Amino acid sequence: MKLIYKQATIEDISVLTETRIEVLKAANHLPDDADMQEIKEQSYHYYQKALQEGTHIAYLVFDECRFVGAGGVSFYQVMPTYSNPTGKKAYIMNMYTHPAYRRKGIAYRTLDLLVHDIRERGITAISLEATDLGRPLYEKYGFVKMNHEMELKEE
Repeated sequence: MKLIYKQATIEDISVLTETRIEVLKAANHLPDDADMQEIKEQSYHYYQKALQEGTHIAYLVFDECRFVGAGGVSFYQVMPTYSNPTGKKAYIMNMYTHPAYRRKGIAYRTLDLLVHDIRERGITAISLEATDLGRPLYEKYGFVKMNHEMELKEE
């Protein structure tokens, strides 16, 4: 196994978009034939814009030429607070490892690359949403459950 970790570029939009669909299907327990066309189109446009603007970074992982994993981070701005005077935040998302390659440290290494890039931008507010499968990895890395955030659900 010869793993290559590559920071995604605009030329990788198709792989990023397909990976996004796979992640959403897995995280939401959707069938393979679920209609994901609009999400696919919107994801493509998101990557196109965000990669050019630098508001998203993604890593792709290959075993020689075979795609085996990915991870990304979206950067955004909120009002400054006492604990985050710059208001800059990073949201890690789209972490994926092909089932045949799990438990080999790929996701941990991808996460480490993302956190390194986030820290290089001077951002200290880093969050993510964890699935049951991913939670042990994030806890091992040092992520803790948030206690104060809430979400308004659709009616």
